[in-house]
Amino acid sequence: MDQKLILFTLFGMMAVTYIPRMLPAMALSSRELPPIVIKWLSYVPTAVLSALLAPSLLAPEGVIDLSFGNIYFWAALPTFAVAIFSRNFFGTVAAGMGFVAAVRYFL
Repeated sequence: MDQKLILFTLFGMMAVTYIPRMLPAMALSSRELPPIVIKWLSYVPTAVLSALLAPSLLAPEGVIDLSFGNIYFWAALPTFAVAIFSRNFFGTVAAGMGFVAAVRYFL
């Protein structure tokens, strides 16, 4: 592959990643948003994370599987409890990894 093509591809990928993130930030940086919009925006990260996790936890093979063979679902339940009570991202990730490792080791 030509070096120029690789370079143009990298810059193109950078532009299509950077521009959609910066335009709203620049357009809204000098404005005061209504409290209802700020409240609504506070739920966006949770909604996005849930939308990314739910298919992997509930249907890892493409079909909903709540059997004991779906270790990710069963390891996620205590991990959610750790997340709710600790409110610590690192602790939650470590607990989730520990639960998956324990389930794999003991089963």
